[in-house]
Amino acid sequence: MTRAAVVPDLRSAAEPLVAVVGGGIAGLAAAWQLATSGAAVRVVVLEASPQVGGKLALGEVGAAVVDVGAESLLARRPEALDLAHEVGLGDDLQPPRPVGAGLWSGGGRYPLPKGTLMGVPSGVAGLDGLLDADAVARVGAEPTATWPALDDDVDVASFVASRVGQGVVDRLVEPLLGGVYAGHASRLSLRATVPPLWDAAAHGGSLVRAAARAAARGQATQAPVFSGVVGGVGRLPLAVADALRAKGVEIRTRTTVRRLERHARRWRLVTGPTVDEQVVDVDGVVLAVPAAPASRLLRDVAPPAAGALAEVQYASVALVTLLLDRAAVAGLDGSGLLVPPVDGRYIKATTFASSKWAWLDESDPRHVVVRASVGRFGEERDLQLEDDEIVRRALVDLRAIPGVRLPDPAASLVTRWGGGLPQYDVGHLDRVQRVLDDVATRPGLAVAGAAYGGVGVPACVASGRQAAERVLAAVTQVRARPERGGQSQHD
Repeated sequence: MTRAAVVPDLRSAAEPLVAVVGGGIAGLAAAWQLATSGAAVRVVVLEASPQVGGKLALGEVGAAVVDVGAESLLARRPEALDLAHEVGLGDDLQPPRPVGAGLWSGGGRYPLPKGTLMGVPSGVAGLDGLLDADAVARVGAEPTATWPALDDDVDVASFVASRVGQGVVDRLVEPLLGGVYAGHASRLSLRATVPPLWDAAAHGGSLVRAAARAAARGQATQAPVFSGVVGGVGRLPLAVADALRAKGVEIRTRTTVRRLERHARRWRLVTGPTVDEQVVDVDGVVLAVPAAPASRLLRDVAPPAAGALAEVQYASVALVTLLLDRAAVAGLDGSGLLVPPVDGRYIKATTFASSKWAWLDESDPRHVVVRASVGRFGEERDLQLEDDEIVRRALVDLRAIPGVRLPDPAASLVTRWGGGLPQYDVGHLDRVQRVLDDVATRPGLAVAGAAYGGVGVPACVASGRQAAERVLAAVTQVRARPERGGQSQHD
């Protein structure tokens, strides 16, 4: 077995070198933060797959180029939009059309009640028909009841049901949480997934009033909740990668990091096949990979963090994208529909993408694009079917929606995201804190990604930038500290 040191040819070797492991949006944001910091630092990005971007990706269905992962950015957080502006996509940001989302629940189509907070209503408006009269009355009574303060993390389902009833959980909370986390409300942490509800509960407050306050804050901004990118959100990581290369950052795809070691106050990354290993010696490391590979890499250098990360589970999901003859479709009103799992459908949501995004609608006068999401935590078998069967099952559900008429697709594409979404189970924030506390004791090491502070694109961008700042502070401080004889030392 040979082990050849690999030194990226990037500027002066006297400058500290930082490796970003993982080329998803968190890793790219970390690299961008390092490259634009103004500090004299070299950066290399190591990505195992053939391309950067992670869960932000473009694909082709027929002649249409579409998002096959996340399709929108939360616009009321600035991080993702700021990054888009910085890499030249500012003029291509586009909000969705204001057509509204809905629910396909109990056999009927309903507008998503306004002002819900992850499914918890802000009042009784819009609930008639979606919930029975007793359930609506329970929502209306919740703000005036007296509640004990919550002193420990709980699962969303049992707690919300104890306040406003199981109907709200089944018909509103589950489909909304499932759309974000692909998980089950009976497992997911209230504290981690819906912090405003946790804050209210910790003070003995009303959940309905907490939802109303959140809705009022959103209305006060008058800004769109979401934004897309003309041509697809999958353009964002590609633009960041191009901007990084323009600044001299090396991005190596098809490079799997197999081990992380501590050597002579530096970090050693072992890459390549076991029969021909290569090493990259660096001053700092940002680990921007999912929890399982991060746990493996940290096993020898940060055992407590590795143990906590090993407890984080992931859900696998699939996205079915259909290209349909525009003249033969009907009923694709609004931006799409969420589907409560209690109804036993195969799909968990559908997006009427051409209705939602003007750029996509205008790109093809003959066709429309419809997306359907499949899979939740523990339902991996549903994703192991052949592509044709997944498409068939999705079409069965879509054609059962009242008012919808769909022809056979002109083209279809199934995109599987194995282990795509971390599950913020009860106690998640405590696990994350254990990871961060341990990693903070390892100079020049930081972690980033969806497993920590949020699964959305802005949260991942923020996570990457923050990790980069921590590593940058460590490596520049160490390089500035003289050893005996006036030489600098590594830490």
